Amino acid sequence: MELWDIYDSNKKRTGRTMKRNDWCLKEGEYHLTVIGVVMRPDGKYLITKRAMDKSWAPGWWEVSGGAAMAGEDSADAIHREILEETGLDVSNAEGGYLFSYHRENPEEGDNYFIDVYRFVMDFDDDDITPQESETSGYMIADKKQIEEFAAQGIFLHYDSIKEAFI
Repeated sequence: MELWDIYDSNKKRTGRTMKRNDWCLKEGEYHLTVIGVVMRPDGKYLITKRAMDKSWAPGWWEVSGGAAMAGEDSADAIHREILEETGLDVSNAEGGYLFSYHRENPEEGDNYFIDVYRFVMDFDDDDITPQESETSGYMIADKKQIEEFAAQGIFLHYDSIKEAFI
């Protein structure tokens, strides 16, 4: 069973945990999510297409990310998520943490902080191993292509993370 830490409004762990996707958070309680933009030195980005059996936003484009597990810090979580979803190890890549934002959905019991990272490293198609349970494909895209997906409403979190794409 996957557990997530519960954080307070100051992004400090409360010492309590919740089960994954057990949307029980009250006002002032949050879980931590991470998002990692992976960019090549030529200015192109790795984006993945969500698996079609996902309950939320199937077939939409996104960058790697997910929830931090209980006891896991933000940096470890994003390294794990990118490795699991793409096969890329960003531990020696340039870059790192950029900024955080939060969402509050009290009617759903799903409040969360999102830590956004950007890593720059050289990679090509041979380096990528998409996680089949999470993705139905990937693309090495330029900023314009990502903006086009966002304009179509099929790129997750774009308005909140667009400053991560330079």
